[in-house]
Amino acid sequence: MREHAQRLQGLGTTIFAEMSALAVRTGSVNLGQGFPDTDGPDSLLEDAISAIRSGANQYPPGRGIPALRQAIVDHQKRFYGLEYDPDTQVLVTTGATEAIAAALLAYVEPGDEVIALEPYYDSYAACIAMAGGHRVPVTLRAPDFRLDLDELRAAVTPRTKVLLINSPHNPTGTVLTDEELRGVAAVAIEHDLVVITDEVYEHLIYDGLEHRPLTSYDGMAERTISIGSAGKTFSVTGWKIGWVTGTPEVVTAVNTSKQFLTYVSGAPFQPAVAGALALGNEYFDELRGTMQAKRDLLCDGLESLGFGVHRPQGTYFVTTDVRPLGYTDGVEFCRMLPEKTGVVAIPHQVFYDNVDAGRPLVRWAFCKQPHILEEALTRLTKL
Repeated sequence: MREHAQRLQGLGTTIFAEMSALAVRTGSVNLGQGFPDTDGPDSLLEDAISAIRSGANQYPPGRGIPALRQAIVDHQKRFYGLEYDPDTQVLVTTGATEAIAAALLAYVEPGDEVIALEPYYDSYAACIAMAGGHRVPVTLRAPDFRLDLDELRAAVTPRTKVLLINSPHNPTGTVLTDEELRGVAAVAIEHDLVVITDEVYEHLIYDGLEHRPLTSYDGMAERTISIGSAGKTFSVTGWKIGWVTGTPEVVTAVNTSKQFLTYVSGAPFQPAVAGALALGNEYFDELRGTMQAKRDLLCDGLESLGFGVHRPQGTYFVTTDVRPLGYTDGVEFCRMLPEKTGVVAIPHQVFYDNVDAGRPLVRWAFCKQPHILEEALTRLTKL
């Protein structure tokens, strides 16, 4: 049998699957894959059950049910002052991952270059490859993981087509500043680039910082594909309800590819997410406060154990440097960790092209119940 397509070379089993299987085999506390161990708000769950019982189990409209598209519009207006038409400027997707894939397939021709912030969520590399594009990394370097705008400008070539921007940034937790976002906008406008923004952690930002959608900057609305998701905000990562907002032309282009990926999905989950997006500010404030407390619990514990800790500004991941403990390679460290301590984490270097920049770094998820985090820290004392 012939080999699979060359563009899929190197895209084997994800590190998440490998480490999650290792967690099961060793009975480890899994701080690797980023999913909460508690469910979202009761009203959200009950609305989904009610939708199933009332017959919302067949194909929904291709662009998403009207109630959810309107709720997304209301959310963008409420939190950011952005105005959208629910009929022409919103597309519901099978999670943010499909939205990213559909956006790249819509805009990337074979040979086009896509600039992505490194370390990057692993699906970025796969989706760029499947679109036939060439990935060009701009590295966020430890210890502060800030965006070097000079490096971004230098990465642009005549073949650059897309900037793929992720803020709050997974896995580093960096939240791009106003200055950094203005710099990204200037580069995009100067070189007439399409910008795909992954904003799924928009409500998981700490220490009083705020999310600034890149599309809100002058000259960016017509070139930005904004992507959001219910999974992280409402602790329902398995529901896979995401969305795209942009100009009618942008949304139509993304839908052209999306409709041949999943067509539609999540019929009973869509009305439930519509209701959740309308929850009061107290829900979003409590989510942020609870997650910040978990962040501090894990960060303080890892610091006390001797790790070099980079406290994140957003997301639900903390990055550590393992060199203070005498280790130099994050992959070797993470493969050793479950057997030695009964804890699973994820090595950073799998998210880099510039592997050396990520070699000593390890990512831990803190979106777990406090007693689980405490148990993990207790087990890690075996190091």
